[in-house]
Amino acid sequence: MKPVPGTPPPKLNELVRAEDRLSFLYLERCVVHRDANAITATDERGTVHVPAASLGALLLGPGTSVSHQAMVLLAESGSTAVWVGERGVRYYAHGRSLARSSRLLEAQAAAVTNQSSRLRVARDMYAMRFPDEDVSALTMQQLRGREGARVRRLYREHAARTGVEWQRRDYDVADFASGDAVNQALSAATTCLYGIVHAVVVALGCSPGLGFVHTGHVRSFVFDIADLYKAEVAVPVAFDVAVRETEDLPAETRRAVRDAVHDGAILSRCARDIRSLLLPGEEPDEVQPDIDVVQLWDGARGRVAGGASYGDDEPWW
Repeated sequence: MKPVPGTPPPKLNELVRAEDRLSFLYLERCVVHRDANAITATDERGTVHVPAASLGALLLGPGTSVSHQAMVLLAESGSTAVWVGERGVRYYAHGRSLARSSRLLEAQAAAVTNQSSRLRVARDMYAMRFPDEDVSALTMQQLRGREGARVRRLYREHAARTGVEWQRRDYDVADFASGDAVNQALSAATTCLYGIVHAVVVALGCSPGLGFVHTGHVRSFVFDIADLYKAEVAVPVAFDVAVRETEDLPAETRRAVRDAVHDGAILSRCARDIRSLLLPGEEPDEVQPDIDVVQLWDGARGRVAGGASYGDDEPWW
């Protein structure tokens, strides 16, 4: 038998877990290629190498050209490639998942399609933002109102802390430069956070579009999870960068977000929080590892093994 053409994919146990990876790398105006098991980025200044298996998300900005082999390596390493716009503030597409099991995806779909379980997950998300309050009896309208008040208070507090003039959240999605410095920094920081969370969501095999609080958007679940960390990461970073009056605000913001994500262990917390929301009652160590097993749905019996012929031992009628 002839061998399967192409580079063989790495074994699952050779890959770095999503929560243990680097957060993200933003590239623009360069050629992205592959050298062995590293992603290379080349421009007029030279070439840098990045181990693909340790990368959470590769954000590909304008002017990037990506080779077929680079995408093969990213896909087989479970690193999420996200195509973004200039300054990283637009999202266009993303790559494949690191997961080999649909367990979390099935739990997500089951929870989001039942009103009681969907409300339970939404309340749990708000409970993570209000750790000292009992939100178990609050309606979604009450929760949204409380969250809105919290965010407005947060903006005022960081404005007072940094001395940055703050009016309100105001930005034009079609004109990034039209906003003031803090609003530009908030947009850049939030987009980076979305990219990081998107990488974890996809790596775990969940659907970015099946949200519990947000709905109707292809990244609703990403917005849900990112909201858990905005107050800790995006908002303080944006005000800290805005007060510096830097020449390249988007780049400075991305670097600051990357540092905050590392210092706050956001990747590991994000993976743990998603599992606890979708699989309540299970400790992280109890979550079954991903396995390359395909099963068949059997109705009354639930699941049966795939890759077998059932025609010989079961009647056709």
